[in-house]
Amino acid sequence: MKDIVEIRWHGRGGQGAKTASLLLADAAFNTGKYVQGFPEYGPERMGAPITAYNRISSERSTVHSNIYFPDYVVVVDETLLASVDVTAGLKESGGIVINSGKSPAELRPKLKGYQGKVYTIDAGKISEEELGKNFPNTPMLAAIVKVSGVVEEQEFIKDMEASFKHKFASKPQVIEGNMRALKRSMEEVQEG
Repeated sequence: MKDIVEIRWHGRGGQGAKTASLLLADAAFNTGKYVQGFPEYGPERMGAPITAYNRISSERSTVHSNIYFPDYVVVVDETLLASVDVTAGLKESGGIVINSGKSPAELRPKLKGYQGKVYTIDAGKISEEELGKNFPNTPMLAAIVKVSGVVEEQEFIKDMEASFKHKFASKPQVIEGNMRALKRSMEEVQEG
């Protein structure tokens, strides 16, 4: 299957990496693509490292395993760079998106010689400013859509707005904050 895009998410329990991977799967599915979105848990506790995965393709995938050679990696918690080999198997033709206030050049030395593209987004700052709390998954979701192109940006924004309106029907301020966070993240993601 030549057009399959595989994404691996690294985060900590409670940061929303699993939720973001499922939202990405939903958004891609709504554009007519075949999708997989699933987590892998170690110890299921708040703050423990977790991994989640996405497979997105225009054809049905018969592969149902973890992703060992991803096109893209999303790191929701920068502290994982010191304890998890986030670039393991990462294709140099893809890229890594890291939640950090640092530049891609500042983080590259922590990536075990990875030579592909490095992107950063200060998802914590964006979510604090737009949502009033540190919910990095929404900005990270927008950043991977921008970087990977797995879903056309305007379709993604439209789909997320419909999803948020359904999920937060009684909290319009949450919908507005999430939409601002998504749009802002697509503009602020840095490539290095």
